[in-house]
Amino acid sequence: MAYRNLSGHFAAWLALIGLVLSGIAPVAATSAAAAVFTAPRLEALTVADVQKVIAQAAGEATARGRKATIAVVDRVGNVLAVYRMTGAATTMRITAPSQIPTTLPSEAGAIAKAITGAYLSSGGNAFSTRTASMIVQQHFPPAPSTPGLESGPLFGVQFSQLPCSDLNTRFPGSSAPLTAMIGPKRSPLGLAADPGGFPLYKNGVVVGGVGVMADGVYGFDPNVLDFDNDLDEIIAFAGLQGFAPPIAIRADRIPVDGTTLRFSDASTSKLHPLKSSFAALGAGAGALIAVAGYYAGTSILPGVAYGTERSGFRFAKASDFSNPEAFVLSDGNGVNRFPIRGGADAAEVGTALKPTEVRAVLEEAFKIMSRARAQIRRPLNSPAQVTISVVDSWGTALGVVRSPDAPIFGTDVSLQKARTVAFFSNRRAGDLLLADPDPGVASTVSATRAFLADPAAFTGKTAFSNRAIGNLSRPYFPDGEVGRPNGPLSVPIAKFSPFATGLQTALIAKTLGSNRCTNIPLAPSGQQRLANGIQIFSGSVPIYRGNTLVGAIGVSGDGIDQDNMIGFVGLNNGGLKVGGIGNAPKPMRSDRIVVNVGVGVRLRYISCPFAPFLDTSIQNVCEGL
Repeated sequence: MAYRNLSGHFAAWLALIGLVLSGIAPVAATSAAAAVFTAPRLEALTVADVQKVIAQAAGEATARGRKATIAVVDRVGNVLAVYRMTGAATTMRITAPSQIPTTLPSEAGAIAKAITGAYLSSGGNAFSTRTASMIVQQHFPPAPSTPGLESGPLFGVQFSQLPCSDLNTRFPGSSAPLTAMIGPKRSPLGLAADPGGFPLYKNGVVVGGVGVMADGVYGFDPNVLDFDNDLDEIIAFAGLQGFAPPIAIRADRIPVDGTTLRFSDASTSKLHPLKSSFAALGAGAGALIAVAGYYAGTSILPGVAYGTERSGFRFAKASDFSNPEAFVLSDGNGVNRFPIRGGADAAEVGTALKPTEVRAVLEEAFKIMSRARAQIRRPLNSPAQVTISVVDSWGTALGVVRSPDAPIFGTDVSLQKARTVAFFSNRRAGDLLLADPDPGVASTVSATRAFLADPAAFTGKTAFSNRAIGNLSRPYFPDGEVGRPNGPLSVPIAKFSPFATGLQTALIAKTLGSNRCTNIPLAPSGQQRLANGIQIFSGSVPIYRGNTLVGAIGVSGDGIDQDNMIGFVGLNNGGLKVGGIGNAPKPMRSDRIVVNVGVGVRLRYISCPFAPFLDTSIQNVCEGL
């Protein structure tokens, strides 16, 4: 930056002018009188609540002459119960093309569905696994009549919350529940797109999720134009009764790009009379089962209230972050798990990100979030709520902050996004991919270089945003256009499914259940560069000091264009605030690349909402930055 050698006051004055000219007026520190966010009330599932959910679901299965495995989790993914009805299948199958194992334990599917309902939902939106199915496929909305439309807005999110994630915590079976239940927890299969998972609410507050596996198939719904009689969904819907979200925030009240989302194809009219007594099920009806690494199986547990120290999420202290409305992740003893710190990669980048720089970027991104209009949150004109993560060029987490009611899924995803961008913009990206021994990983380097007609791709010459990596990860390029070739980081459409997305799944195929998400060589510090996998939908940009990559910012939670804007403009403003860092130089950005696929198609870098702010009608806020 040209301001770095100016005196402090003059540099600050120029930074202020830059903020005004960019259309992003500086935001004063939030005071108690001008609070933007309200933290959710402290609500949690009791043992009796969990018993009722299971009894209702098992009762519906019995009435239909079927057997099910039923899982219940709290908001941060702690497994409170896994109940298998006597005679229920112990395995399930993936029938679509898959890069992961196709025969899996049924309890893994039930837990993943329950976690999906809990993690994708908040006080402003209630999403189910049917909603997830709709937003992760190759066309949005998915239906036989929609070829040619772009992929779902959260394409690839199913491979988040992975069991190998270093962010999500693990249930140590030998520990006492109070110690073991400090979240957020991992999911055995990431997020599920198979109908049969719902969020659970108490007094309008999301407190967990229920997931069911009964039909033996772990899949997705390729056609949203019809209404299904899905066995898993109907049984889970019975369990939902008494814990349903407010109608106003259900997915079927929320449009995205002109299409209203789906919450459920089940309805109360399809249910048999509810059976709510767990004791009445009887010993022969089924039993709790242990799931290694997730649930001890000895007793039903109560959930923890999100926002308490036990949940692993709490309000930031003054020493954690300047904005008192922010939430951070805590270790259960009051210690911030991801405190703001400097980068560990000085030996490679020269001057690593400094704690003051990381803090400035996080603070400015938090301000932009506080002013932004949410896309998927009700009521209308609510402020966006997201998680914001900053990493160094090796993927080391340098700080994570979030708004109080941001969906839980965005915590892991924001870190995935930041690491993805830092990795692919790194000068060693190509060499590191080539050094991965897993099939299908190394070949993407030559495929990308041929596709871009650039033998120097993935050598640091280009700053890749997550939107650009997403462009290259679609089974059609340009996105959605039938008859076009697949991007080099994807598989061809004939081999594609939500279980086979290309490099994203190839990276984790051999390591999914381990404590390491990929076999990419470690950074010199020992840091796993992609320690929770990669993410391939928008919401992250790299951080540069001049022409040198020094890190990345990732944002997730409330609409992909909102995520894009919060990271991109927040980084711009943070760089102006401290001097010396900022967005990638324009000549390096991925939107300078034109791909020849019969016609010239330009890669994208960012895409921001047209008029996104609640406090001003200013438009095109990212233009010129």
